[in-house]
Amino acid sequence: MRTTTAPETVAELIARQWGDHRPGLHHEGGALTHHRTAQEAAARAALLVDLMPPGAEPHLGVLLDNTPEFPFWLGAAALAGAAVAGINPTRRGPELARDILHTDCRILITERAHLPLLRGLDLPGVRVLVTGTEEYEALLAPYAAAKPGEAALRLPGPSSRLLLYFTSGSTGAPKAAICTQGRLAAAGSALARQFTVTPDEVHYVCMPLFHGNAVIADWLPALVGGAAVALRRRFSASAFLDDVRAYGATYFTYVGRAIQYLLATEPRPDDREHSLRLGFGTEAGAVDAARFAERFGVRLVEGYGATEGGASVQRTPDTPPGALGRAGAGDDLAVIDPETGTECPAAVLAPDGRLLNGSAAIGELVNRGRSLFEGYWRNPAAEADRTRDGWYWTGDLFFRDAAGFLYFAGRTDDRLRVDSENLAAAVIENILARWADATAVAVYAVPDEVAGDQVMAALTLREGAVFSPAAFEAFLSAQPDLGTKMSPRYVRVLPAMPVTATNKIHRVSLRRAGFRCADPIWHRAAPTGGYALLTEADVAALLATYESHGRTHLLAH
Repeated sequence: MRTTTAPETVAELIARQWGDHRPGLHHEGGALTHHRTAQEAAARAALLVDLMPPGAEPHLGVLLDNTPEFPFWLGAAALAGAAVAGINPTRRGPELARDILHTDCRILITERAHLPLLRGLDLPGVRVLVTGTEEYEALLAPYAAAKPGEAALRLPGPSSRLLLYFTSGSTGAPKAAICTQGRLAAAGSALARQFTVTPDEVHYVCMPLFHGNAVIADWLPALVGGAAVALRRRFSASAFLDDVRAYGATYFTYVGRAIQYLLATEPRPDDREHSLRLGFGTEAGAVDAARFAERFGVRLVEGYGATEGGASVQRTPDTPPGALGRAGAGDDLAVIDPETGTECPAAVLAPDGRLLNGSAAIGELVNRGRSLFEGYWRNPAAEADRTRDGWYWTGDLFFRDAAGFLYFAGRTDDRLRVDSENLAAAVIENILARWADATAVAVYAVPDEVAGDQVMAALTLREGAVFSPAAFEAFLSAQPDLGTKMSPRYVRVLPAMPVTATNKIHRVSLRRAGFRCADPIWHRAAPTGGYALLTEADVAALLATYESHGRTHLLAH
């Protein structure tokens, strides 16, 4: 039974579901009670104890869509004192194998739909379990009577690792952020309090569970508050309202362009006839949040808090439009010029909210106080870079107004966030460098018109070569490790790369110019379309879209 005692572990939250026979997990195949979800988690915890090789790190990879098996295995890992590495199905080939092996996963949970991704990969020592098969059901059958707390690899406690969630950075390969049960339980409790989650609510999980957003901001607050969870296998803008009505959903989370996709659906007379009361996420933007509230009657709350836990920004009732809020309790957040290490001056804002001193006011958000950052799995260099000088450096650009409110202003140099996917420029560069006609490649972010970033590539060509969009598209389609979000939207062809005094590519000048420069730029009007030469009319149309979404100021940085 649930109690009012603050939980110290996620294992405790799973165990609290035992004996609760209300509907707890809705999915496309029906509904399961809270008790049944705890029972399924306990069975998998017992199986995990028997399958994990002696002496191995208690880590398992989960390569699944949002099916019931995903929360079952999250619960199983919590009960067993193990950790889940969320494996991203948009990764390909050696990069996908690297994610699994880097996190020391000895067991990989997947489904038939994702088996083609694993074909031909070298995964030594990794046992693959395929859900929904007779073999899988036969493995689980002997453990059907298991109860929470009966089987564990290690006794779960607040310091037990539970998640190894990948986040990208400037070092190239994604880093696996460590999240312990204690921190996750506290985060879920804080959000449950902030949003007054009750057992009568239904949390709609439409963002992928291999990302921290869906687990930390949606699944965990539901566990704490005793609310039900409704799963959508993959996000669908067209099915969103139908799902909300079918499940009686009251709360959802979002990232990236999800809100823009929902606004792009055909308006219906019954757009406000639903049970939703709140959406919580990042990157919707003030303009689209207002449009969403006007059309659907649902308030969106923008938040900021990395999976790593190093810094958080909390919204207060007096937060002005466009701002995310102020520093969370216990945080000492500052906007720092990374070159000088000094604090940036306060932003000067026009009456319409435009930033007038961006070159001086924008810097990297740094936490100079205590940090909940728990490190990266087997990556001490990245840990040291993240915590240099005793501060936590977020890798995100912000500015602060005179009242102390913080505004998000983009990503630092070598990080991109495309459709809610974090990407590293170096990984894409290494792939594009295979093109025989290219002599130099630089990849960087340009702000998306609506949310997040788009990938831009600058190329110099071998002598005598002429850029062929058809040949370049054919090259991209032949690269097995080019993820679905990595393909450049913009391609700039230069006679020579700009370089610094130390002969490094001058990324700042490339990023500042963006798609407004004298060099020819090829672009895709749609993600799956072909490349066409960018015209002045195209640029004017793009700028109008940026203006309509209140993001023009990002183009200068």
